[in-house]
Amino acid sequence: MKTKRINGLQFEEALRSGLNNLRKSEQEINDLNVFPVPDGDTGTNMRLTLQHGIETAKSTPDCGAYLRQLSDGMLLGARGNSGVILSQIFRGLYLELGRAGSVNANDLRNGFVKGYRTAYSAVAHPVEGTILTVSREGIENIRTQIGRATFIEDMLGMYVAEMRKSLVHTPDMLDVLKEAGVVDSGAAGFILIIDGMLKCFYGEPVVSSETEEPRETHEAPSVPAVVFDENSAFVDGYCVEFILQRMNKEGYIREFSASKFTEALEKIGNSTVVVESGKIVKVHVHTMKPSRVFRLAEKFGEFLTVKVENMQIQHNEKIRKSEPPRKIVHKEFCIAAVANSNGMRKLYESLGADYVIDGGRTMNASAEDFLKAFSYLEARTIAVLPNNKNIIPAAEQAAGMEEEKRVVVLPSKSFADGYYALAMDVPGSPDHNFRIDSMREGIERVSTLIVTEATRDYEAGGISVKAGKTVSILGGDVVSSGDTIREALLSGLSKIDSIEDKENVLVFLGENAEEALRKEGSESDPEELFSEIVSEAYPMAEVSVFPTGQQVFDFVIGVI
Repeated sequence: MKTKRINGLQFEEALRSGLNNLRKSEQEINDLNVFPVPDGDTGTNMRLTLQHGIETAKSTPDCGAYLRQLSDGMLLGARGNSGVILSQIFRGLYLELGRAGSVNANDLRNGFVKGYRTAYSAVAHPVEGTILTVSREGIENIRTQIGRATFIEDMLGMYVAEMRKSLVHTPDMLDVLKEAGVVDSGAAGFILIIDGMLKCFYGEPVVSSETEEPRETHEAPSVPAVVFDENSAFVDGYCVEFILQRMNKEGYIREFSASKFTEALEKIGNSTVVVESGKIVKVHVHTMKPSRVFRLAEKFGEFLTVKVENMQIQHNEKIRKSEPPRKIVHKEFCIAAVANSNGMRKLYESLGADYVIDGGRTMNASAEDFLKAFSYLEARTIAVLPNNKNIIPAAEQAAGMEEEKRVVVLPSKSFADGYYALAMDVPGSPDHNFRIDSMREGIERVSTLIVTEATRDYEAGGISVKAGKTVSILGGDVVSSGDTIREALLSGLSKIDSIEDKENVLVFLGENAEEALRKEGSESDPEELFSEIVSEAYPMAEVSVFPTGQQVFDFVIGVI
């Protein structure tokens, strides 16, 4: 027999089933996590948030009373961006149903409508293609089909079905999901919770054994050097969460506006969520400077809880865990090169690189990254191509730490340097010094020209450039600019010594290269376009174009 009304005890039983359903797929949800940062903890944060709410709330037949305690517990225990949003959906349920001793399907429909609206209002800048969208579309698409005669099972079944349809389209709304080939993790986690509740009403509650249940620890987390060390890039910032008790005593600002506080936080961070419940304020924000957040908050009260997590560690750890297993390379002479895209990796491997180190978006590999590469290369001699001048010190530091193998760091400062070094290598030679000298010669012969958009005004060496113009950079110096890519390329090439005698021009297209060309109105194939531009000015040069997706500059050009 289907269910017409439920009380607080039945709601709690169903919610525990939802928690267990999420718990069973927690790691899968973590693996989907790429937004707002790819730190791989969405499933865990949602599970801990819901778990805290359930453990805090006392069992009672009064549904409204149970929802109030559940909402307070989830708010105080909310973890991460996804956890805070989840807590707000259930807070909306409480705000709508807080006076109801029992509820029917029509009441639940209204509760979930209030839930998504409450969640939207709590987020400073709501992003579509997330749990917000899926929870909204799921309930709005069935809103007119739910009435007082609808069974709870039918209502939740339609809700889950519509949310699953919406989930499929999240990559169409959020580019970062499409690029990673995943759906939104927070939305997928929320669907699991509601689906678990549905299963309970059908008499098949999801249970979880003690061995399945992840245990929390309050010990300080260990940070492996391979994940974050003194040479690591720091671009993802900190995830800061706290619960603030506003104070009435003298010395504190008594007037508090959640919207104005959010505006202030947005100036020093993003992914901001501020939730006010009486004199309690729950805050989640991503920032590079946690101390500024705390100084802003302490004017209004005292902290009940504080959590600060280095998101770079989470990001790096996720990347490390997702790396496919590597095989040990057994060769007398091995080559390790740094790249930052699959296209560059494949290109270097095709030229003979034995291990390609992922330098990340900013091409800032650490000494630990190099040591890891050396551990996979069982060789007498290892040649290293950093391919960025900023990475050379880290490579040299790692070389000094390697005790068993001879490591030679070559001074490659660009993708083009690395390409020509590999192209000049003589793999069949048993003379390791000869191979190193050949690679070094390839680096010395190449001139690297970078063509990209100026991000700020620049004036030096008699050259003045406005932000948004296209510039040419040669040897680290801006040498020319132009209104178009064609102008900047040709003026930059003209600055290369003996350019008329050069025979090869290689163009490594960045991930935004084609977009940059389209902005100028060009619909031509990049290879045809660059061949046309260069050949008109330098008929003797042969042009090759590689769509590598490298993430540093739009166009990196190697000339030899």
